[in-house]
Amino acid sequence: MPLKESSELVLLGTGGGPRIWAARSQPANAIIANGDVYIIDAGDGVIGQLAKSGIDTNSIKAIFITHNHSDHVADYGTLLLRTWQSGHKGPINCFGPPPLKDMTNSYMDYMNWDINLRIQHEARPDFKSMINVLEITHNSFVYQDSNVKVDCIKVPHGEADPSYSYRFQIDGKVIVFSGDTSKSEALIGFASGADILVHEVLNLEGVEAIIEKTYPGNEAFRNHIIEGHTTMSEVGEIASQAKVKTLVLNHFVPTGSPLLDKEEIWQDGVRKTFNGQIIVGTDLLRIPL
Repeated sequence: MPLKESSELVLLGTGGGPRIWAARSQPANAIIANGDVYIIDAGDGVIGQLAKSGIDTNSIKAIFITHNHSDHVADYGTLLLRTWQSGHKGPINCFGPPPLKDMTNSYMDYMNWDINLRIQHEARPDFKSMINVLEITHNSFVYQDSNVKVDCIKVPHGEADPSYSYRFQIDGKVIVFSGDTSKSEALIGFASGADILVHEVLNLEGVEAIIEKTYPGNEAFRNHIIEGHTTMSEVGEIASQAKVKTLVLNHFVPTGSPLLDKEEIWQDGVRKTFNGQIIVGTDLLRIPL
């Protein structure tokens, strides 16, 4: 029996929020297991990040969307289209909360002229037939194949309801993606004993800088940032209570701040409440599983 290829986690995009930043791409991750690829979120720039990482898009088996905020789905449709244009013949299984089916169909309508032209004149396979979309509406088992088993639970993310966390089981290892969430007791249980917890993180000192750069004086925006995300100390508490082996910080808010988006600041902020291994995520970072 041939040996299985090594598995790894690739952080494709680690920036949080919808604003345009140069320092980090929008949220997207890839798990590679035995040569197959599983995408978690598809923010703006995911295709370019996949190309830079050298990941073969023809090996994508499934896409998992945590929630439908634009920074997590802005390039979902483009990912499907360009993967097809690059030779993928399907199927690609897509999972996420409603209205993911409508979003998928709307993107197909938006690009219908190009899609039909390429099918008719370039002998490409039918685009729609290669995409399978399943909407998630509750905590559940999501997907399983010979490489992975995937479950999800709902997590609190303000008005963005539902928002999901995903747990992957691969070769006896457990990798949990928090998705966007405020501090969640349910997530602590869901991530219990995980080998890797990939968790979003908020530096409260950066909130005013975000408001000032984007919408000065916007209290609703300020409240969303504070109430819908998890502070550095809270992330550490979650990792400690769940007894995870490695904590990977991701979805940084603020993103790209020359003063606040520094590795030592994130490390120090989380270290106050977590003594385990901490990895401060960067775009295109590869983490062996």
